[in-house]
Amino acid sequence: MPDRLTGKRRGGIRPFQEAARHGPIALGEAVVTSAGRLPFKAIIHVAGIDMPWRASERSIRGSVRSAMALVDAGGFASVAFPVVGAGSGSFSPDAALRLMVDEFGKLQSRAQARIVRFQPRARQDA
Repeated sequence: MPDRLTGKRRGGIRPFQEAARHGPIALGEAVVTSAGRLPFKAIIHVAGIDMPWRASERSIRGSVRSAMALVDAGGFASVAFPVVGAGSGSFSPDAALRLMVDEFGKLQSRAQARIVRFQPRARQDA
């Protein structure tokens, strides 16, 4: 079974070129770009991990706050988040999820926010 294309491969390089024009994103901050070839209005890129590829409570909470500020400023009706800091950030997915839910509880927004937990698909060899 062929591997599904990742969001980055499906969306193309344009959003990442746009993000690069913003320069380095401070830890816990966010920038908005076009969605490239993805069927969405925009992509919000967050700096949820530091240079040694580690997430922290501060970076996770800041990423949620910064991204939601851009969601509200852009008038977006909804947004989907991965579990910030899990994966390459080496933060416990369950702990990161708890931090995110707690941070969402402190914010007021008209937008609907969803947290998406990615589960690796088992590969099936022929």
